[in-house]
Amino acid sequence: MYLPDMFREDRPNVLHEAVRTIGFATLITDGLEANHLPMLLQEGENGHVLRGHVARANPVWKTGEGRALAIFLGPHAYVSPNWYPSKAETGKAVPTWNYITIHAKGHIGWISDADWLRAHVGALSAAHEAGRDVPWMISDAPANYIDTMLRGIVGFELAIKTLEGKWKLSQNRDAADHAGAREALRREGREDVARLMVHGETHPGMKQD
Repeated sequence: MYLPDMFREDRPNVLHEAVRTIGFATLITDGLEANHLPMLLQEGENGHVLRGHVARANPVWKTGEGRALAIFLGPHAYVSPNWYPSKAETGKAVPTWNYITIHAKGHIGWISDADWLRAHVGALSAAHEAGRDVPWMISDAPANYIDTMLRGIVGFELAIKTLEGKWKLSQNRDAADHAGAREALRREGREDVARLMVHGETHPGMKQD
């Protein structure tokens, strides 16, 4: 990933929280196979890992262990040069795109153990059901049904070796242009991206410490 210093985000706590908030990534494995999957960031034996699963019918797991890349893409939006005050003065502005993304690289292994899969889908559901008035739990479904569903998936664990974040949020513009883009995004209903551009914000709902 091309990563100019002004857009670099390398604080582990910020990257980890963004990964947990986004929760969905593109998994790229050797051979340029790409799959789009929910993932959980958790503690492994030797550091943080990403855990998820694929359909057993998906041939990606049959390639075996190897290198992998998970790409988490957060809020993003088109930025018009007409939003910059400097454009009216000099005309020197072009369109761009604001976004955040996190790249996690490491070694992936595939898991068919039924107990591991049960624990994983339970944790995945719990993470996304949290805060609901009546959260769904794996125990809500008949045990034999869950057993059948578990036989239809294969889990994976990606041991993270490197974690890179890119927060491209108009940091290369002066204060007036930055504010102009931020307010225009708000007017267009893109508060998710505008909020990220406010000093101290890292992603929707979380402030940097």
